[in-house]
Amino acid sequence: MRLGSGTFAACCVVIEVLGVALFLRGFFPAPVRSSSRTEHQAEPPAPEPSTGASSNWTKLPPPLFSKVVIMLIDALRDDFVFGSKGVKFMPYTTYLVEKGASHSFVAEAKPPTVTMPRVKERENLSPNLLVLCGDHGMSETGSHGASSMEEVNTPLILISSAFERKPGDIRHPKHVQQTDLAATLAIGLGLPIPENSVGSLLFPSIEGRPVREQLRFLHLNAVQLSKLLQENVPSYKKEPGFEQFKMAERLHGNWIRLYLEENTSEVLFNLGTKVRRQYLDALRTLSLSLSRQVAQYDIYSMLVGTVMVLEVLTLLLLSIPQALSSKAELEVPLWSPVFSLLFYLMFLVLSALHVIVCTSAESSCYFCGLSWLMAGGVMVLISALLCAVVSALAKMFASGKLLSKNPAHPNSRWSELDVVILLGTTGHVLSLGASSFIEEEHQTWYFLVNTLCLALCHEIYRNCFLGDDCEPRRCSHGERGFVNTAPALQDGSIGHDELEPHRASKSPTSLNTLRGWEKWMAMASPWVILTCCRLLRSLNQTGVQWAHRPDLGHWLTSSDHKAELSVLAALSLIMIFALVQRRCSLTSKVAMALGLLGVYCYRAAIGNILFPWQRDSKDISKGLIEARFVHVFVLGILFTGTKDLLKSQVIAADFTIKTVGLWEIYSGLVLLAALLFRPHNLPVLVFSLLIQTIMTKFVWKPLRHDAAEITVMHYWFGQAFFYFQGNSNNIATVDISAGFVGLDTYVEVPAVFLTAFATFAGPVLWASHLVSFLSSETSSGSALSHACFCYALICSFPVSAYIILVTSLRYHLFIWSVFSPKLLYEGMHILITAAICVFFTAMDQTNTKS
Repeated sequence: MRLGSGTFAACCVVIEVLGVALFLRGFFPAPVRSSSRTEHQAEPPAPEPSTGASSNWTKLPPPLFSKVVIMLIDALRDDFVFGSKGVKFMPYTTYLVEKGASHSFVAEAKPPTVTMPRVKERENLSPNLLVLCGDHGMSETGSHGASSMEEVNTPLILISSAFERKPGDIRHPKHVQQTDLAATLAIGLGLPIPENSVGSLLFPSIEGRPVREQLRFLHLNAVQLSKLLQENVPSYKKEPGFEQFKMAERLHGNWIRLYLEENTSEVLFNLGTKVRRQYLDALRTLSLSLSRQVAQYDIYSMLVGTVMVLEVLTLLLLSIPQALSSKAELEVPLWSPVFSLLFYLMFLVLSALHVIVCTSAESSCYFCGLSWLMAGGVMVLISALLCAVVSALAKMFASGKLLSKNPAHPNSRWSELDVVILLGTTGHVLSLGASSFIEEEHQTWYFLVNTLCLALCHEIYRNCFLGDDCEPRRCSHGERGFVNTAPALQDGSIGHDELEPHRASKSPTSLNTLRGWEKWMAMASPWVILTCCRLLRSLNQTGVQWAHRPDLGHWLTSSDHKAELSVLAALSLIMIFALVQRRCSLTSKVAMALGLLGVYCYRAAIGNILFPWQRDSKDISKGLIEARFVHVFVLGILFTGTKDLLKSQVIAADFTIKTVGLWEIYSGLVLLAALLFRPHNLPVLVFSLLIQTIMTKFVWKPLRHDAAEITVMHYWFGQAFFYFQGNSNNIATVDISAGFVGLDTYVEVPAVFLTAFATFAGPVLWASHLVSFLSSETSSGSALSHACFCYALICSFPVSAYIILVTSLRYHLFIWSVFSPKLLYEGMHILITAAICVFFTAMDQTNTKS
């Protein structure tokens, strides 16, 4: 079956979304949580176990400490305190450890651990407690983030006058878990142990108390952990820790009976020692079981999702020669896999593996929990994709054609811009393997767009001063592929039917046809774009290292500069109208003007900015009427654009109707972004529109870039503007207030849509502009097909590489604080990419050919 490149790419990305979703479901473990909490009221503490006589101790024991002071030192390694370095650099702390009233431990930080200890916790005349601890260690080179002993082991010292130390009592630090501190502090302060805590009580902190209190504390901790185990492990009764707990509870009851009988014999002492030891063993085993549950990955689901994603990426790579040919079509073997022996063998092997894994898995697996019909459908899909990959490989080797820059011209040369695009894409993917590069990914994209501007500057100057004779690819800019895929037009070996689409799609504009001032503008355009990018970098500091530094956005949003922000917002809205309205219909122009006026009124109503006659912001409201006023115009513009598109597709009306419809949809999205963006971010929207206008008139048209290069440039600028908005790979930078614009209460579907659009407005607007530009500049449908395929391919590289990276780094110390949020962003990005590719396909003229 023959499919257009765009349709094929859209289908591939949709399958990729399913694979990524399955990977995410397996990667993020089911949280270990207690479901017993109701209305913020804690359950009463469990009574003492007893046999025979009833116990009168049903309340929490009195607190051990009056106050607790926690001194947290970043990257404090254990040998900085306990080793020779501690004697040299921390002498008093070393003295307290060796001779003072203290207990010392080596606390191990295990995933899920971020850059802080897991202390998440609620006064009498009792001693005070000083806790000295570190969040993580550091390597010999001063870095941290991996799982080496130096980076994982941290000191934990409890200092209090309540701890008695006998002369000559030398204790070596015991190895414990960081999670144990939460339970210890709760017991020490006379508070209930947090229901979701997976730690066990540090027994040395209570060993000076009477035996009954010791057993009471240990019992409370064991009850809390056993309840947590029952609610998160279906086969909890078979767990060794639960059996040990039940045995300890029975022994504890016998001890209480002897104690209440005032038996002071040696039997009572020996039994108490045995109960204490049994409780400690149970606590250790229960804590270990729950910790494993917290840090447990669903490897099977992750593996299935990864295989799907990698198969799609491989298929996209192998389809480049056909998909980016002049016809923008490729042969997809939809039926041959169904009748092939390889397909049935793969399906049988996968089914057998599925049965083996699901029957032998000790823990819950999401993919195993699916119905056999759904799981079978996934295995059919994986088998079919594998057959398609093998078929594409066989055809490639049979024809002797390998991946090349130009399928029709294997020996064609690569330009400087092609090399920049290839190296930039590869470099960005490789940078995702380092946590620092993920935290500061905006720097990568700022560097790439700046480098792109310099490459464009070089290309423009060479064309202006050396002429087209020095440009070996002057006539091959019609429709190249991933980097250069279309044949050169001057080649006489190309048939007339294959040549004609490229002639129709080639823009008549060139640097030689530009007038004097236009040529100077073309020469200045890269520097104007670089200036705009530099100004945008000063607007919002993002990332980690410099996020605390003041930026222009902080200055504008302070209450002392509300007048300046108001002027800037007004000018920005005027500029938005001037840059967008030029290709809209009269109705859309009026709607755009009224909508932008409504945006200003909305921001003034909620107190962000002021009207010229307004001196203060006392009259603040929710701005519901103003925001809904703008929403109406957004929907109106989108409806007008959709109507024009349907008219152009169904009725086959004038080609200009489609271009106007696409631009109106784009302008409607711009109006929605203007409403959702905070006032100080409106210049981001203005500069985005300005750069698009400059690039369209003075770069893409005169230099006659092909659809692939234009697609990659749109993608790069879209990613850069994602960070220009102030976004980062940290979930905390998501502006959730955008989801409530125009809503008086939380409504899930519109809130999620508005928040997602406001977050990814940069990539979405640049992709929308790409569709509009290619549709208006060419009458050949292959441009949109090539653009859709290239967009899908360039978005598939990062997500495919990243899921492999996070799988290999799943026990990295920063997996939850750095790598996991980025994974969520990548998952959302591939979902948006799928929606964009579907829109590309709907607009592709190749789908409407008879």
